[in-house]
Amino acid sequence: MSVQNPTISGNVIKTFFYYVVPSLIGLLAITSANLIDGIFVGNAVGPDALAAITLMIPYFTFLIATAIMIAIGGAVSAGKSIGEGDISTAGKIFSQSLIATALINLFFALISLLFPQALFELLKIPTDIAPLAAEYFTIIRWVFILQLTTMVLYYFVRADGHPMLATNALVIGALLNIALDAWFIFYLDLGLSGAAYATAIAQAVQFIVLSRYFFSSEKTLIFNAIQHEWSLFLRAAYNGFSEFVNEMSVGIIFFILNALMLARAGVDGVAAFTLVNYFIFLSVMLSYGFADALHLVISQNFGAKQLKRVKEFLLTAVISTISLGVLLVTVLTIWPDFLFGWFVGEQDNQISLVSRSLLTLLLPLFLVNGTNIILTCYLTAVHQPKISALLAITRSLLLPAIFLLGFYFYLPAFQLFPKEINDLSFIIALPISEWCALLLSLYFCYQYRPNQLNVKT
Repeated sequence: MSVQNPTISGNVIKTFFYYVVPSLIGLLAITSANLIDGIFVGNAVGPDALAAITLMIPYFTFLIATAIMIAIGGAVSAGKSIGEGDISTAGKIFSQSLIATALINLFFALISLLFPQALFELLKIPTDIAPLAAEYFTIIRWVFILQLTTMVLYYFVRADGHPMLATNALVIGALLNIALDAWFIFYLDLGLSGAAYATAIAQAVQFIVLSRYFFSSEKTLIFNAIQHEWSLFLRAAYNGFSEFVNEMSVGIIFFILNALMLARAGVDGVAAFTLVNYFIFLSVMLSYGFADALHLVISQNFGAKQLKRVKEFLLTAVISTISLGVLLVTVLTIWPDFLFGWFVGEQDNQISLVSRSLLTLLLPLFLVNGTNIILTCYLTAVHQPKISALLAITRSLLLPAIFLLGFYFYLPAFQLFPKEINDLSFIIALPISEWCALLLSLYFCYQYRPNQLNVKT
């Protein structure tokens, strides 16, 4: 590693945004591809197709959560080893993380192949849209093996000081996905299978671009397929356990939300929430652009005992995500009809109206969800996985589940909202959960503030 490591010795703001900007570009590319995928599917196939994909999110989230745990836990652990000068250990963590991700996703692809009907019943996918779900899932189950292994590789490539290569791979993959969506869905009329094929090809190209890292003369991490000390992987993955809890909780909450929406408003209710969720997804992905950079710079500065810089990087990230939240709320308040109109045609105007009503209830969520991500990420980066996991499970599972179920059964009776949205008013549980979680996050981050880390770690 270079003696003049900018992560440890460079200007804080310049260094932070040196990593943030490529990450944001890459994640914006992914988010844009996801949004445009939704636009193509919603307009060419219909809202039922959007609902079918949304109902499969809990399963997808489990796989993504496992990969994120491995990616972030491994990258943070490898980053700390790099900061300490232990390149050999960092390389072992890198290799084991890639191997484990590929094998885990292969295992679940085979399981889903053997028991597809049981999986759809577990996800409560209605029989009338099950063929749409099957059309997509038959292909995408295999794509996830490559897609999530590539995601883990992306995190390590960035951690080793190659943010532009990582970003270029994401941007190329996302742009190709958009172009192939247009070709397969609109021109060839392949429907949801076309969306899945587009993702498959784009992910293969993205992996090829990112694989240039293995041939770089400036790389620090060396991949070795023969591994023995798997305890390193287990410790690294454990350090990312809060991210697993956070993502897995999202899947569980989606499962609860899907069930409640189906009960109150049917498939159309799920489709309406899907439109709003695209913008929640945008908010989360942009926040992870800052969080990804924070993981990297804090883990290395923590390893190098540069605690003043840890504090400065954390403050910079928090200010950035607060500003992002305010910007998103402003845009969504001014142009909601225009934004929802991208996904559905005039014949689906009722779904668009319900989406706008749901958005009104959810707007406060956008102000703080990014900051909650940053604070949880900070605790992971300074190797406080238990506290980080506690925050993650409270924010992403316990609070929203309690509020959702409580509000579902009792809130409509109070008639606090207009008649057309009163039955769906339980959705306000999500922003209330985020604000309650913020208070808890601030408490623990104060307890483990940078100038106390030498005492508590």
